[in-house]
Amino acid sequence: MTTILAHITVKAGCEAEFEAIASKLYAESHELEPDIRRYEYWRGADERTYYTLLSFDDQQAFITHQTSDHHEIASPQIGTVVEAIKLEWVDPMTNASPLAPTNAQDAPADADELTTLYTERFAAQVADWWLSLR
Repeated sequence: MTTILAHITVKAGCEAEFEAIASKLYAESHELEPDIRRYEYWRGADERTYYTLLSFDDQQAFITHQTSDHHEIASPQIGTVVEAIKLEWVDPMTNASPLAPTNAQDAPADADELTTLYTERFAAQVADWWLSLR
């Protein structure tokens, strides 16, 4: 399982455009990616803040999402309206979430160049303290 909370700050005046891009990406991701458990966008309390909760069956499903055609089309569009983004790997608590713990994975041996690059760039970050509580 891979679960991420993305903290997003959108450029002033770009909120509606961001929401349009995110809505399309949400729909296409759910339609085309069977290994998504959660993929949701949320408005934050502070102006121009958004959150995305992403959870995939495993790390490779997340990388498949990142390298998908619909994500590759949306990424540059998002880049024009986003001021800052921080990805935070989060770990579901046993007995308090239906999701499985984070499982870091390497790229498959036969992975293409983009998959290998994204696997390195977006490697799951498993905090040491999580392991003692599982």
